[in-house]
Amino acid sequence: MDLHLLIDNLTNPALLFFFLGVIAVQIKSDLSIPENSSKFISFYLLLSIGFKGGQELAHSEFNLEILWALLFGIALALLVPIYTYFILRRKFNVENAGAIAAAYGSVSAVTFVTTISFLELENIPFSGHMVAVMALMEAPSIMVGLLLMMYYKKKNKEKDQVPIKKVLHHALTNGSVLLIIGSLIIGLLASEAQAEGIKPFTTDIFKGFLAVFLLDMGIVSGRKLSDFIKKGWFALVFAIIIPVINGSLVAVISGVLTTSNGNRLLFAILAASASYIAVPAAMKIAAPKANPSLYIPMALAITFPFNITFGMPLYLCIINLS
Repeated sequence: MDLHLLIDNLTNPALLFFFLGVIAVQIKSDLSIPENSSKFISFYLLLSIGFKGGQELAHSEFNLEILWALLFGIALALLVPIYTYFILRRKFNVENAGAIAAAYGSVSAVTFVTTISFLELENIPFSGHMVAVMALMEAPSIMVGLLLMMYYKKKNKEKDQVPIKKVLHHALTNGSVLLIIGSLIIGLLASEAQAEGIKPFTTDIFKGFLAVFLLDMGIVSGRKLSDFIKKGWFALVFAIIIPVINGSLVAVISGVLTTSNGNRLLFAILAASASYIAVPAAMKIAAPKANPSLYIPMALAITFPFNITFGMPLYLCIINLS
């Protein structure tokens, strides 16, 4: 691994704000971000990245590389929850295994956004269509997780019924999914002159809002970390090893689809990340017996900080060597 990439990542102001949030909780500070402000910032980040991605798409000629990238992203979202489910079943019940598998098959938009910031810092180019890939990976993994739960609950003769139509509707119309797809389409339709008019909002203040959001994520992670550690070593190891396996494999395999190191890193981070927004919201409806204090901390308090500290330099190193 290139040491300077790791040092640059560890000294990234946005990441340091994340650690500040964790430290604030550990020393029992009253530092907090108002809930409404946090929600607004998360919406802003999704809007900004979606719009900029749409603009990139508008200036790109649709070709086979884009088509294969979209199909590859969907395939990852379908396959990851299937194989991880059977690993998780060694220690967890059907509901918890399905919920965690769905989370790790899905993606973290904030990790994706942080990776884009990392690529810009390192002056590594990437393509706008990767935003569309991310948007398409959210819902399929939720559906697979639910189908696995339904099948094995029926096999085990459990009578609980999952409101599948309601959950699938939620997966497709979830605010974060809808916002990023909608912003992508708006960016695609807007002219260059129109996009320039809102550039101060969509681009110039982006990194500042990302820093504040990661501060809030640090506070949330710090609060959940101690409860999670009490649940045992298996979840902790899973939350690190599975992302490393997924990210490393995809970092190599993606070389078949694209020669862009930026795109390959984004593919790797999408495969390695885990959802802690859309999936928990869906599982609250579909799998009320699944323990949110298990799958949310795994994704948010372990996998998320691992990916944005060590994961990105590791996957980029693998890409540069392959």
